[in-house]
Amino acid sequence: MTDPDAAPRMAGPLAMVAVGGVGGSLTRYGLVEAAPHLLTTLAINVLGAFLLGCLVARRPAGHWSRPLLGTGFLGGFTTMSALAVQTVTSSAGPAVGYLAASMVLGVAAAVVGLRT
Repeated sequence: MTDPDAAPRMAGPLAMVAVGGVGGSLTRYGLVEAAPHLLTTLAINVLGAFLLGCLVARRPAGHWSRPLLGTGFLGGFTTMSALAVQTVTSSAGPAVGYLAASMVLGVAAAVVGLRT
């Protein structure tokens, strides 16, 4: 059985995710274009993890800011795809270091964000 009210109820959150995602993606694109370096992507992902931790710690799951800023903006701002491409296109030593730094720093940043 389908819920006839589901689509109208989801329209607002979906629009917020879309608007936030555009903003986050454009922000990341601008930063990477301004500083096209491996460390730019690392910094973006670590900052995004920190900010997501802050958001989750301060806003309940049903709050409007979670789809707009969390899923939308920070989802578009951070990038797993660039992390993956940059990892596989680097030589083995730097790739392992970059991947390890991304994971350790990202988790540490999220924990700090949750606790601040």
